[in-house]
Amino acid sequence: MMKNLSIVLALLILVTGCATVEPYNYQAIEEHAPRSILVIPPVNNSVEVNAPYSYLSTITQPLAEKGYYVFPVSVIDTFLKENGLPTPAEMNNIPLDKIDEILGADAVLYVAIDDWGQKYNILSSVTVVKGHIKLVSVKSGALLWDAPIAAQYDPNGGNNSGLVGALVGAVVSQIAGEIKDYTPQTARMANNLAIFSKQRGLPNGPYKIVEVKK
Repeated sequence: MMKNLSIVLALLILVTGCATVEPYNYQAIEEHAPRSILVIPPVNNSVEVNAPYSYLSTITQPLAEKGYYVFPVSVIDTFLKENGLPTPAEMNNIPLDKIDEILGADAVLYVAIDDWGQKYNILSSVTVVKGHIKLVSVKSGALLWDAPIAAQYDPNGGNNSGLVGALVGAVVSQIAGEIKDYTPQTARMANNLAIFSKQRGLPNGPYKIVEVKK
């Protein structure tokens, strides 16, 4: 019996080892060592028309906390609109050499939003944010880093008790959902999960403040 158990455990360890996620390759970002990041307003593949600019308000802080200079997103958006690029789709097609010439950023962060907003079913309501971000070198066009962004927020916390409680919670959530927009905090959650991930998060930039342990 013990022999069979040992064989099973050995097989489990072997399978687990084979399923280990490969570490992210940071060679490109280490070689380019970007100091400044320009965030382009997201391409919106969702049905929510306000998703790009709602998301845009959530991305500067985590990038800055990682130690990068981030060009002010509202200033860049206004500048691009005043120069004949009124939509995010057009802004995402700016040649990198023009960004280098006019703005001088080291890297550009491109964002694609695939799903955004509140999702209702019979018994619950959740807020969903899903998409992808990628950091590209302005000088070479090389992909420096990328990651999926995904988070889901349940305002009820899954704490409804029984069918009646679940139905009441769903009704309250839908009524409150018309007043309270949970997408910004859900987007912040998605950004933090991607940027600060231990497996494939964004490496620290040159302005990262490192706390010295006393």
